[in-house]
Parts: sequence; structure tokens; C-alpha cells
Amino acid sequence: MSGSIVSVRGLGKQYQLGSATRHDTLRDHIAHGVRRLVSRKNDKPKSEGDFIWALKDVSFEIGQGEVVGIIGRNGAGKSTLLKILSQITEPSVGEVRVRGRVASLLEVGTGFHPELTGRENIFLNGAILGMTRAEIRKSFDEIVAFSEVEQFLDTPVKRYSSGMYVRLAFAVAAHLEPEVLVVDEVLAVGDAAFRKKCMGKMGEVASLGRTVLLVSHNMGAISSLCDRGLLVDNGRIAFDGPAHSAVQAYNSSQNVAGTGQSEQGVIYAIPLEGVLSKKCAITRLEMLDADGNPRLHLATGDTVALRVTFHLSTPAPRCGVEIMFNTGDGGRLLMLANDPDSGFPLKLEPGVHSIECVIEKFPLSAGDFFISGAITIPYEEFLARWANLGQVTVVAADVYDSGFVITTDQSIIVTDHHWRVARGAK
Repeated sequence: MSGSIVSVRGLGKQYQLGSATRHDTLRDHIAHGVRRLVSRKNDKPKSEGDFIWALKDVSFEIGQGEVVGIIGRNGAGKSTLLKILSQITEPSVGEVRVRGRVASLLEVGTGFHPELTGRENIFLNGAILGMTRAEIRKSFDEIVAFSEVEQFLDTPVKRYSSGMYVRLAFAVAAHLEPEVLVVDEVLAVGDAAFRKKCMGKMGEVASLGRTVLLVSHNMGAISSLCDRGLLVDNGRIAFDGPAHSAVQAYNSSQNVAGTGQSEQGVIYAIPLEGVLSKKCAITRLEMLDADGNPRLHLATGDTVALRVTFHLSTPAPRCGVEIMFNTGDGGRLLMLANDPDSGFPLKLEPGVHSIECVIEKFPLSAGDFFISGAITIPYEEFLARWANLGQVTVVAADVYDSGFVITTDQSIIVTDHHWRVARGAK
């Protein structure tokens, strides 16, 4: 453990299939004991197939001050790993050692007593972390200001909305000076402004030499905030290295058929049978890379083709296709259209048609974006219009091949350009 603040060796966690509880708490263990006494005569020997390994043979070390992103698809074992590191769950096998205090934000309500007020829960959490009352009071005003729930501070937290819960819980976890800050995807509950605020605070915590472990499906956040990435797949560490490389490994794993989505590269799809009576319906939206291979994610600067498939029930002598990229709050960032002004007019008969929009260098910086779509008679009529066809994730990239990774903090739009010395300027 020399030089490491977190050390994991041969870690494994096994759960029983069909069990009503996972026996993580004292209450769970008591209930499980009673259940066993009542039903012991009906018990049958358990076979190996009655158990599942949520984690198996996991080993790694994390140094002081590292910011580590833990990524992987749903069910890979990420949250189980964080629960063990936070001492909420015991491992079945292996060893975990953590030096110093651990503050965890794993799910809404973790560590809070619902009957206590926000004020009382701040002191309760501080006491759990081993802080004195004087130490808690020192950070109290900062916690309240960051959480923005001062008006409800003396209200029992059981009456808080999930957003308020998360605000206060994160403020407590980040400001009580833990040696290790552990944050799960729970931040997705907060609004966009607060998520950005939390990301900034985690960067600040790391700059003070503390360790941050972050689980997120936002690959842009992982690339921009983390130095190192752990890719968890089927309960094992599939990759351990620089954050941007871990994201690339994750993207590659997601681009295998049958993972991530029901069909490789499909952002949106509906059965064709249900749309025959309409003038038009978008039935499919796919994303392809430069070689025509389906993709689920892309990086800034990638060549990408968006293939739209739609069914026309009426002739369209002038047919327009529109694809829009929007932020989570509905802000329009990019619109692509083949209206007559674009020089690619379409004259289509009734039937099924597919059209591709090719972007040589994708211009949006890292983040999650929502796609809307429309089929139109340009400047006259919407034949089909969908507010949300799906979501795509863009990861940060070294667009200019200079060793510098561009993130959303630097620019939302990344476009081709060049510089020159002005001649004859006065």
C-alpha cells in the first residue's frame, strides 16, 4: 500500500440469484435470518448457477490526488465496487484498504436520516466522517451556500425533492474535507447548472491533493475531469490507463453488436407497420463512421454519416430532411438540412427512402446531445417532425493532433480554421 491511498487486491462480490435482499445492512441480515428459520425445511442445496459474481478478481491501486473515472455499461459492477470502497457493502473475497476518510454520494439518500432536518444531517454526516463539531461548523456556511437549500435547512429531508437531496448531499460530501470523495451517477438527478457546479467542485477538491472516484456515463465529463480511467466489464477491470484511452476502449466495446443498444449503431427505430397511414414517418436513424461501420459514440473531429430512413405515403416533389443537435435543455447547437438552398434537392415517390448526411469533421465538443428530426416540404410544410429521436455521446479528442484535448470548457464548437500573419496591416 506504500504511496497508495486506495489498494484493492483480488476483490470479489457474489450475490445469490432470486434473493429478495442483498443483505448489505444489519436490517437485511436480520430479515434474512428470520426468513431462513421459517423456511429451513424447504431449503434446497444451492448450486453454482444460483449465484452471480458482481465483481471478480479486481485489483488496482490509486494514489493520493488522483481523479479516477470508473466507466462501463449498466450492470458491469461499477456501483458495487464503489459501495465496497465506501464500506457500505462487504466483499465476498479479497482485500480493500483505504487510508483516511471517505465521503460517498452513491444514491439519493445515502447517509441521510429522512426524519432529521438538513441542518441536522450535515452534522450527522460530519460525525460519521469522524469530524468534530468545531470542524463541521467551520465548513457549515460553505455547505449551505453551495447546496442552495438554505430556505429548507430546518425541514426534514424526507420532504426534499430528489434534486434538493442531491444538492445537499453533494455539498456535504465535498466540503467536509475527506481524503477520498466517491461520486456515483447520482449527479444526473440535478439540473445542468448544478451538475456543472459539482464538476468544478470535484476539480477543486482534486487540486487540493484529495482523491476523487467518479462513476459517470458522461464520457465528456470523464475525459475532461479525470486523469485515469477504469473500464469495468462483467465484474472485471477490462482497462486501466489514461482517461481518454479508457473512453476509447469503452466506445470500442459499445460498438460491438448487441451491446449498449438493441441494435448496433441505431439511435432511433420504430416498426414500419405502424406508420403506413401517415403522410410520412421517420422510422430509423443510424450513425456510421468513415468506413461505414455502425457507431454508438463519436469523437470531436470524426467523420460521421447520419442515415435517416423514412416512409412516405404521399409524393414529395420537393422533399427536405432536417437533423438537429440540441442540448439537454432544448438549446439548438447544430442544424443540418438538405433544403433547396443546400444544393441537394430530393424528388421522391411514396415508399421507403434512406438518405445520409455526411459530416467530414464533427464540430461539437464533448458532451451528450439530443437529436431531433424532420421531413419537410421546404418552406411550406412539416410532413414528419420528432422532438427527440435519441441521444448521442461525443467524447473529447485531440482534434489538431497537437497533444491538446479540446473540451467543452474551451469551446462548444470546434471548426477548421487557420492563422496567418497579416500583411500590410496598419
